[in-house]
Amino acid sequence: MKKIIFPLILVLVVVSGLVFANRESKTEISNNSIPQPPTAAEKKAARKIWEATPAGIIYKKWEASPEGKKVYAGAAKIRTSIKDYANMEGVVTSLSLPPGSRLGFGVMVRINGDDYILSFGPENTDKNTSNNKNEFEQLHNLKVNDKIMVKSHFVSYAQKYSYPIIAGDYVEKDGKIIYKRVPRKGGC
Repeated sequence: MKKIIFPLILVLVVVSGLVFANRESKTEISNNSIPQPPTAAEKKAARKIWEATPAGIIYKKWEASPEGKKVYAGAAKIRTSIKDYANMEGVVTSLSLPPGSRLGFGVMVRINGDDYILSFGPENTDKNTSNNKNEFEQLHNLKVNDKIMVKSHFVSYAQKYSYPIIAGDYVEKDGKIIYKRVPRKGGC
């Protein structure tokens, strides 16, 4: 009996040791495989490489052009309001976006004398969903020269557009909220 128990215990110890050692090596691998965000120097080097590409050269030329400077100046004008998520009074100047735009639903708005694209994103037009109500329904009722209050967390620009692009997070007309972006579920 002792001859049988001793080898069984020995086998059990060896197998347990192998399983434990394998678990530790997997833990070490998973901890090391988490990608670290690039450092500032790495970002700067990657940007320099991109600026040498044909797309980067075209973008730098646009940035230095009068049109690019105008777009940057318009974005800079409202940057404080964007950062503070403050009300910006605007007037609707057009109910459609520039031809060829791929920003989804949006309108053109004049804020402090400059024109901006107020973009709300893709419009859900799926008729098969159980909730047929369109989140942009009240925005479709806007008319040219309507005064609105806009709040946003983000302004961007692209060389394709002659105007800064404001991400529409909140729109109010005559003291009534007509649009408020619903935060995404499950995180960021």
